Amino acid sequence: MDVSQAPLSELRRRCAAAGSDRSARRLVVALRGDGRHGARALAEALERRLQRRRSEGLRVARLFARRRRLRAQGARFVAGVDEVGVGPLAGPVVAAAVVLPDRVDLPGLNDSKRLTHAARERLAARIREQAVAVAVAEVSRAEIDRLDIRRASLEAMRRAVEALAVPPDHVLVDAHTIPGIAAPQTGLIHGDASDGSIAAASIVAKVHRDRLMQRLHARYPEYGFGRHMGYPTRQHLDALRRFGPSPAHRRSFAPVAQLDGGRR
Repeated sequence: MDVSQAPLSELRRRCAAAGSDRSARRLVVALRGDGRHGARALAEALERRLQRRRSEGLRVARLFARRRRLRAQGARFVAGVDEVGVGPLAGPVVAAAVVLPDRVDLPGLNDSKRLTHAARERLAARIREQAVAVAVAEVSRAEIDRLDIRRASLEAMRRAVEALAVPPDHVLVDAHTIPGIAAPQTGLIHGDASDGSIAAASIVAKVHRDRLMQRLHARYPEYGFGRHMGYPTRQHLDALRRFGPSPAHRRSFAPVAQLDGGRR
């Protein structure tokens, strides 16, 4: 590849457009052979980008080490399961179950709590595009008050697993074991940060619940659900004291019950 006659503006465009590692490496070699300082600087920048990409690929691959072991033992479909919404004072608890294919292309995959809103939205879309199966389940505010939040979160996860279009051969769960499912399962402490399938489920569940809370914000804007997603921030507690609980608030949670006289 001879790039010596191309203007630097064209070379910058080629570097930005280099999609595959193979094409990027070929471009690096060509740029290094160019006598211009600007071309060599582009080669160095592209090489750093390739190194970051390789490092990220290795990091994501490590997140699937447990799944590789399970597949070696005969588990074809491994589901990751996680829930979100245990701590908020309002809204449902949401769980997701995700079965990913053998090969995934999910740079940036991580525990949903470590990601920006934009990164979660991008990854949730890519997870849904690539997944063998995805299911999301909700347990409503009323059910939470009837069951208690621990049982409600387990029920949400059970529903998510049961709703998968592909029955899993093994289920990986963040910090829990789920009653009432047939598949063998493994509960992993901090699984949303250490396992790729659980991380994917945490992202899908978080994005789904945040969208639900935005809809509740449109119905009850005085509480600020769109900003704090129902968590007990100072702003939220001030609104509760001022306006009293809304129909979306969990009456069994102490800050709400104290204002609501314990009614459900």
